[in-house]
Formats: sequence, C-alpha cells, structure tokens
Amino acid sequence: MRKLFLFLPVVALCFLCACTKEETTTNEPDDNTGGSTSSLVDPALVWSSSSVTAVLGSAVTFPTLTNKYNVSVTYSSSNTGVATITSDGTVTVIAAGAATITASSVATDTYSAGSASYTLTVTDGEDTGAGSYKYGSTGDTASDDDISNTTFTRMVTVTYSTGGATVAGLPTTGDIAASVTGNNVTLTNSGSECVVYRLTGTAADGFFKLYSSKKQAILLDGVSITCSTGAAINNQSKKRTFVMVEGKNTLADGASASYAATGEEDMKAVIFSEGQLVFSGTGSLTVTANNKQGKSGIVSDDYVRIMSNPTISVTAGASAGHGVRGKDYVQISDGNFSVSTSAAMKKAVGSDDYVLVEGGTSTITVSGGVAYDSDDQEYKGTAGIKADNYFAMTGGTVTIKNTGGGGKGISAGSYDFNSETHAVDDSYITGGTLTITTSGSEVNDESAKGIKIGWVTKTGSGDRATVTGNAGNFKINGGKVIITSKCEGLEAKGNLTFNGGEVYVYSSGDDAINCQGEMNVNGGYVYAYSSGNDAMDANHDLKLNGGYVFAVTSKGQPEVAIDANTEGGYKLYINNGATVVAYGGLESNFSAAQKVYSMSCTANAWNALYGDNVFIAAFKTPSGASSLAVSAPSLSKGYKGVSVSGGSLCNGIWAISGISGGTAVSLSNYSNGGGGPGGRW
Repeated sequence: MRKLFLFLPVVALCFLCACTKEETTTNEPDDNTGGSTSSLVDPALVWSSSSVTAVLGSAVTFPTLTNKYNVSVTYSSSNTGVATITSDGTVTVIAAGAATITASSVATDTYSAGSASYTLTVTDGEDTGAGSYKYGSTGDTASDDDISNTTFTRMVTVTYSTGGATVAGLPTTGDIAASVTGNNVTLTNSGSECVVYRLTGTAADGFFKLYSSKKQAILLDGVSITCSTGAAINNQSKKRTFVMVEGKNTLADGASASYAATGEEDMKAVIFSEGQLVFSGTGSLTVTANNKQGKSGIVSDDYVRIMSNPTISVTAGASAGHGVRGKDYVQISDGNFSVSTSAAMKKAVGSDDYVLVEGGTSTITVSGGVAYDSDDQEYKGTAGIKADNYFAMTGGTVTIKNTGGGGKGISAGSYDFNSETHAVDDSYITGGTLTITTSGSEVNDESAKGIKIGWVTKTGSGDRATVTGNAGNFKINGGKVIITSKCEGLEAKGNLTFNGGEVYVYSSGDDAINCQGEMNVNGGYVYAYSSGNDAMDANHDLKLNGGYVFAVTSKGQPEVAIDANTEGGYKLYINNGATVVAYGGLESNFSAAQKVYSMSCTANAWNALYGDNVFIAAFKTPSGASSLAVSAPSLSKGYKGVSVSGGSLCNGIWAISGISGGTAVSLSNYSNGGGGPGGRW
C-alpha cells in the first residue's frame, strides 16, 4: 500500500547565523613568515556542528562559524529550494529537504583557500514519512526475496529537478540524514527502520547514494538520472535491497565518467550495490553504461535476482563492462529482461558462482570480440551468459545471439572456481526454451561455441594432446534447446547426459555435440547436424540407451555421424530402447543390443520407421541424403515420403504422431564399418 502525502504551503523563516559578517581586514597570525605557497596559513574555518535540523515554523539555533583570523568569507547553499543564505550569513528556510551550507574563503598572500560545511535538514514539523508500507507477492512467498514478507515503516521521497533535488519524509529524530548538493543526494540511515526510498523526477547530472545497516527498498517511480562521474545509484548497504520498478525509468552514466571511488568504497556499475539486488514491479527500467572505464550496467557484490514482473533493458557500450553481474549468483525468476553488450571480452550476464533461469523472457545480444586479459595472461572472448560454477534453467525463454569472434552463448564452469579441488557443480536444463546463435569464428584459440560447460587441461597440442584433467557435467532433463554455431554447438568437458526434452544443434565448422567424458542418451529428442565434423562425438563411451537420436554429418571421411573414442579403447553402444537415425555413418566396431539396419530415404522430406503395425517415429532428412543407418525397438521396415499432421518436435525434425502415407521400403543389415552411410565416409 502506498501512502499519500499532503504538502503544506511554503513557509519562510529568517534566522541570523551567529557568525561574523564578511570582513575586509584580517588578524595576522603570529607565526606568519611570508607569502610563499609553502608558508600560507590555513584560515581554520570551523562550524560548531556538522549538521542541524530545522522545523518549518519553529525557531532553530544554527551552527556558529569560528573564523580565527577574521578572513573574508562568502556563503553558499547547495539547494536553494530548501534554504538560501545571504552574503552576511542570513539563512532563509524555504521548504522541507536537505542542503549543505558552506562558508569559504579565497587564497591570499597570507592565507590558503579554506572552506567548512554543515548539513541542514528541514522538516515540516510532521513525520510525513512514517507509516506501514506493504507490497504484494513478487512470485516466491517462501523466500525472503519476496517483498511481501517485509513491512517497511517509512517512505523517504527524493524528487529530482533542474533546480536541485528535494528530500521529504525524513524522521524528526535525525536517524536518517540527507546530504544534497544540486541533484547529488546521499542518504544515511543509522536507525532501525526498514525504509522505502522513492526516487522520482529528472536529473541531467546527479546520483543517489545510500548508506544503511538495514534492508530497504528503492522505488523507481518515473525517475531519470544521468551521472557524469559514475554510478547513478550507488548502494553502499550490504543488506538486501528491493528495487521496485514503476512507471518509466532511465539510469545512465556519462562517456567520461571516471568512477573515482571514496576511500575503500567501490562502484562498479550504473546501478551498483554492496548487497543483494532484488528487482520487481510492473514498470520499465532502461540502464545504459556509456563509460570508457570498463564499468558495467548492473552489479551486486552479492547477488542479483529478477522477480515479477518488470521490464529491464541494459546496454553496455564498446568500452564499458558487463551487462549484469551478481558476484554470488544471478537468478532470473520472471520479468522481461534484455541485455546488450559490445565490449571485447565482456559478458552480458555473469557470476562468480551460478546463473539460474526460472522464468521470464530474456533476450541477450553480444557483439564484442576477443581481448588479452593481462591478469590471467590469456586471450578471452565474450559470452551471453557466463557462470564460473554452473548454469541451470528450469523455465522461461532465453534467446542469445553472439556475433563476436570467439564468442559463446553460454559458458559455465571455471578451473578457478574451487581453488582447492577445481570442481564445479553439474549444469542442467529441466524446462524452458533456450535458443542460441553464435556466428563468430575462432580467434586466438578462442572458439565460438553455442554452449560450453566445464574446463579441461591438456598436455601437448592438436590431435596429439592428452587430457590431464577435466570437470563439468551437463544434464538435459527437459525443455527445448536450439543451437546454431559456426564452431562447436554444444560441448561438455565432463559427462553429457540427455534424459528428456528437445535438443537441436547445428554446427557449420566443428562437432555439433561433443563431450570429453561419457555421453548418454536415455530419453528425449536429439538432433545433431555438422557440416564440418562429427555430429555427435564423445572422447569416452557413447551410449544410446533410449530416446530419439538423429545425427547427420555431411563432412565426409574420416568424420561420422556418431563417434566414440575407439582409439582410446571406448565404444559406441546402441542399447535396447533407443531410436536411432544416422546419416554419415557410425563409429566402427560399435556394440548393438538391437538390430541396426540400412534404409533408403527421400532427401529433404519426412521419412519414418515402422514396427508392430504402427509408425514408431518420423524424421525429416537433410538435402542430399539417400541412405541411413537406423535402429529402433521392434523395427521392421521404413517408409519414404510420409506426411506428418500431428506436430513436430526438436525444431521440426522429429514427429511421433499424425504420421501417414508414404512408400514402404525394406531394410537391410547395416555393415559395421566400411564406406558410405554404413560406416566412415
């Protein structure tokens, strides 16, 4: 529930600062030795207090200025919409908000330049920010990330404008202090309240900075902030921060933003947070990183989660950084989410741990190329999603397009993730739709892959390289995966397992599907097509235990459609329950628990397998195909040129219902080895 506010008429009160008027004479210090720069004397301007709260309509005692040497002083207010100050030090309070009052002096032959400031907070005499603020569920009531599980007790509103920002809703106790200079707003919550900070209005150059030891919400309510120096929102709180997006909001930095931080503080993005960032709401947020310092769009030094149901668009320029980064993890649960990055080596979405997609619609576009990482002393490419531990998807829709050289759609699993064991957790897909297109070529040994899971270490190079260590298992249990790549389409450095779902992979330059470990197909629908290498290739055993597998290679000898590492003592197994179609041959000396046949087919058309008086499945063959290796339970004959009316699976390749017509063809025993589609080409 959002609280309504009634604003009182402006009240102006004049108070005379207990300080001297501007002086034209000075008291010389006893130890003055001349006018050189090294011997100039500090004028020692000091206010009696660093802050004061004034209440509209009530008397207030302002801080007094100690002017030890009676130097000439001028006065200024950072926010004349809140308070003004005259040349003789008279303060006029205008409206509720915050301002910085400054006394300054210029350098002379005797004195160096000096200044002193205090923060003036003006309230209207009523605690207009106090209340009970509750918000509806954002989709996961069992989690503290759901904002409905938090009750806020105050709303502080920051309104940006051409005349400077104003702050309303501050408590009369002073537990929340505001520092405002123009549209640069810093709030410090030293109290115990959970606060909603509502940002609205427009700042051509400004920022919102927050210090707090309590969790809070930042309500973006039709706000537009561009910060020429760095982060538009800089959250130094390490507590959970809910970011509610309502109305249309834009946040950006400047092309010349230096991102110079204070002390040990850092700010790594247009929206930066030391703590968790949890996005929700029904509005839109556009974030643009224009800087040339490699700084990102959105970064949390904890985690980033997107819940129901904002529209968030992040763009990082050619010299900027990542799109979105959560150090602990990134979790996309809902919403409409788009990220575009163009800098070399940068990632659209990244984490030092895992990336989990549970729902929503995500569109990721990457165009940056390969660059040399001086820290790791190696070349690195870009990625749509990069997780140092694992990638997981249980729902939603993700579309990734990477046009950069050496660029990847998804890269998960890093050797450096666990410094002791170098182990990574299994990556997995159980639901949703994932579409990846990578069109870049290999650059400086960085290959453009659709999905790369895990890591591998080798000794030697090329075909003589020996794997000395690897990790990164990948399991596909459901969902839909569509990959098109110039290099390898889907690669796991550990074991690769298909238990369900629909997987379509096309590669024009390398293996369509590859793993360094063992590959198992237990269920689901798999289509692998390579015009540049093997369609399916395992460096260990490759076991077809169930499901539907269609593998195609048009490369020719010595590549095959389905390849196991026979040279290493491993084997291809076709076990009972698997439905297999291969164009381009099978690895020689395979082991089959059910019959494997050769079948003539019609190219670029639907063909089918038949057994036990029913069509087992139909499949669409590529151009140029004339003969296939096939195997299936109870298979008795094939059909050419069938019709399919029951819908297709695996990006239009497989069908299991609505199959009719066609011409029956007999099957012949498949030769275990040899040329053509019966073995290696």
